[in-house]
Amino acid sequence: MARSRGATAVPPPKTCASCGREMQWRRKWASNWDEVRYCSDACRRRGVGSVDERLTASIRELLATRAQDATICPSEAARAVGGEEWRDLMEPARRAARRLVAEGEVEITQRGTVVDPSTAKGPIRIRRAR
Repeated sequence: MARSRGATAVPPPKTCASCGREMQWRRKWASNWDEVRYCSDACRRRGVGSVDERLTASIRELLATRAQDATICPSEAARAVGGEEWRDLMEPARRAARRLVAEGEVEITQRGTVVDPSTAKGPIRIRRAR
């Protein structure tokens, strides 16, 4: 539902195709909001690569092998994809989880409570969407 600021109707937020964070409409995007896919130049440059796709697949596979209400840590997906170099994949694993939240497949929790993936700080867990 669009909000109104004066004479301009503000479109609903979108999700960045790269990092999975929520993007709010900005005046500079007024002429091309429908084409905007990335929240920043960094996300535009990074895009979604093969490692990102493997992390997404790893999250799905790990959740498929667990009980319906079980959770996983993003580090499990990073370890499955990165082996000994898994630490470098922690942020990409979190990005993959945020993209899956945007698709409605999973939820991100902290201390058992669902949190907003765009603003979650600290340790997170990933579970199937309920």
